[in-house]
Amino acid sequence: MSRLPAPLNRQAFPVIGSPLFIISNPKLVIEQCKAGVIGSMPALNARPASLLEDWLAEITETLAAFNRDNPDNPAAPFAINQIVHRSNDRLEHDMELCVKYRVPIIITSLGAREDIYAATHSYGGVVLHDVINNAFARKAIEKGADGLIAVAAGAGGHAGEKSPFALIQEIRQWFDGPLALSGSISTGGAVLAAQAMGADFAYIGSAFIATEEANAAETYKKAIVECSSDDIVYSNLFTGVHGNYLKPSIIAAGLDPNALAQSDPSQMNFGGDAKKAWKDIWGCGQGIGSISQVQAVAQYVAQLKREYAEAKAALISV
Repeated sequence: MSRLPAPLNRQAFPVIGSPLFIISNPKLVIEQCKAGVIGSMPALNARPASLLEDWLAEITETLAAFNRDNPDNPAAPFAINQIVHRSNDRLEHDMELCVKYRVPIIITSLGAREDIYAATHSYGGVVLHDVINNAFARKAIEKGADGLIAVAAGAGGHAGEKSPFALIQEIRQWFDGPLALSGSISTGGAVLAAQAMGADFAYIGSAFIATEEANAAETYKKAIVECSSDDIVYSNLFTGVHGNYLKPSIIAAGLDPNALAQSDPSQMNFGGDAKKAWKDIWGCGQGIGSISQVQAVAQYVAQLKREYAEAKAALISV
């Protein structure tokens, strides 16, 4: 594992809650951070764009108050995800607000831009860039990203096809900075396994959809509890980028999950049409087989920590 820059070096539990399009909101982020997990959300979830400032103010003020009341057990830092793609016409506006509120961590996706990294570094923020292969990882670091999120096979939403073993090994051959692993992680044992492979953090998304604070339909949460990896479909039809989705939502949309057409990647879009796609077609990762109930974020994180400690103790006793 690597040396971690502030604020990542103050993270007691090695988990980042991934930004969930439409689903992540201030309530979810705040509860993740208070529970000791880095909470995050896409800037695009704030609609209209003017709402983002209200959300950033709410998160920063609430966490600051929590830290004043809990000096011995402060909240984890939070992160904002920026979609760095030409279809995102809000990027400059949203980054200006992130600079204004000194967002501790910026997560960039679908594009690496030096000006975004420079803006984050101007106030001491850290940038993590998500990648699906080693080539993209090198480009992001060359352009100024501080760390990487290796999005391996089985991750929810937009996901790669690489085995986590292959992806982490290739990146760690040349990069010793902050590294998170995404893909089918939903238990404390899996968090420990990610560290054993060489990651600093586990990046967890789907399990947080099935929490009380998540802005997801109850039918969506119920499907995560009831489904398994057999119910995950990998397709690029819905956004132009390959991703993993829940089969029941595809069927409900009147489509055959076994005969989905291929989309043109050049038509990738993150405007209103994309929002509708994600609302109707539910992104989800392969790690949901271990999720057995909808519960509060605090309860789920406590479960993760317990499982993590038990897995660690079991290894030591071997």
